[in-house]
Amino acid sequence: MKMNPLGRTGITVSELCLGTMTFGRHTAEAEAHRQMDMALDAGITMLDCAEMYPVNPIEAETIGDSERVLGSWFEKTGRRKEYVLATKISGAGMRHVRDGAPISGDLIPQTVEASLKRLKTDYIDLYQLHWPNRGSYMFRQNWRYDPSSQNREDTLQHMHDVLGAMGREVEKGRVRAFGLSNESAWGTAMWLKVAEETGGPRVASIQNEYSLLCRLADTDLAELMVNEDVGLLPFSPLGTGFLTGKYQNGAVPEGSRMSVSPEMGGRTSERVFDAVDAYLKIARDFDVDPAHMALAWSARRPFVASSIFGATHEDQLKHLLGATELTLTPEMLDAIDTAHKAHPMPY
Repeated sequence: MKMNPLGRTGITVSELCLGTMTFGRHTAEAEAHRQMDMALDAGITMLDCAEMYPVNPIEAETIGDSERVLGSWFEKTGRRKEYVLATKISGAGMRHVRDGAPISGDLIPQTVEASLKRLKTDYIDLYQLHWPNRGSYMFRQNWRYDPSSQNREDTLQHMHDVLGAMGREVEKGRVRAFGLSNESAWGTAMWLKVAEETGGPRVASIQNEYSLLCRLADTDLAELMVNEDVGLLPFSPLGTGFLTGKYQNGAVPEGSRMSVSPEMGGRTSERVFDAVDAYLKIARDFDVDPAHMALAWSARRPFVASSIFGATHEDQLKHLLGATELTLTPEMLDAIDTAHKAHPMPY
């Protein structure tokens, strides 16, 4: 398993990260624990979670259950230190958690404490802000994104407050590193600027959607990440399952994400199926598994620290681990870029 630095933290992570958003709902605790064993045995050293998980659907009564599943494995196995553990604080608009209260410096101590208790650990390796208070263009909001109502001074004051609180958590040893999620190039640059001005924790990573079907990170954000040593943690590198090909030609496998959410968070359209056809053809032409190709591509981008993928069942995890053995040839990468030019941002 290839290992990469996590920003400038001194922490090293595997190129693949086990996502846990189904743990405690679609993935029962016993199976989730077996997945954690299997991932670690395969060389995966990073786990990603969030206080609001599990998802699909998100329900107030299940908030925190994914963290609890991880915590019971740590308690049972005593192998906490073998994983780099990432989790997130929920924020503005996430109505199931604290009625959608925005992230604040005052809130961070209690949310860290609550996550630590559920996770049955005394430290979190990477603590991430799940969503910017000012909003984001992620989750298909890029098509009508309008930042004109943002207040720059309020945003900067918020960053000062949060970094102050995060710095105190680092000093206490309860948090090792600080990360963002669903963030923009400008937002990340401001977090870096405020950290430099105040001596607060420096942004180590950004967790944004990134796949062959969603390449918003490829330009301005990529330049920032490369030059400022901020690692991308792609989520949905398989395009929420589209890139496996399992939804082509009207197929909706029982128990799949589409069977629960037909619109797939606004991703379902004729354009996405056409794009997937183009990538499936590349996989056939080069005689490779399409899921392995998509996952390896996301993990090997020059600005990526660790690509986050999830598996509802053990057999899916076992299959996806094959991505680590795939070599992406220059000819395959050229074909991928040609398909991207023909099918840019299909959702």
